[in-house]
Amino acid sequence: MAGVAKYFEGHVYNKFNEQIDFNNPKYKGKIIGLYFSAYWCSPCCGFTPTLTDFYKTYGKEKNFEVIFLSSDHDEQSFDDYYKKMPWLKYDYKERKKKERLAKKFKVTGIPALVLVDGDSGDVICSDAIDQIHDEDREGRYFPWKKDK
Repeated sequence: MAGVAKYFEGHVYNKFNEQIDFNNPKYKGKIIGLYFSAYWCSPCCGFTPTLTDFYKTYGKEKNFEVIFLSSDHDEQSFDDYYKKMPWLKYDYKERKKKERLAKKFKVTGIPALVLVDGDSGDVICSDAIDQIHDEDREGRYFPWKKDK
């Protein structure tokens, strides 16, 4: 198991609830956005439509995929919020692993969007929300490799 796959151990699903295999060649070279968010969080709900627009506009062109990692208090809230998202999700039942991932990627608040290299699993950008929201809305400099 290489790259970003090592963080999730098979607990990532698409909109059809099919398990994702990041070792599949279609994920080679992808930039993976780890989106830490929750339905109860007003700033999260405010940013999700912006990220959705960015993803729909530039996802294919920029070889960009997003995984939603929820901080919701219950699975029903998670499911309701995820219905508004066009990308992948991390299994809600993996709460302890999600918390370990938040610590690993130094997420101290939500919303947070961390970009990682799908092939290596290395962090590319730890503040992608600022980039998408304020600094580079058109993604001209995506994936904002300033953390290296």
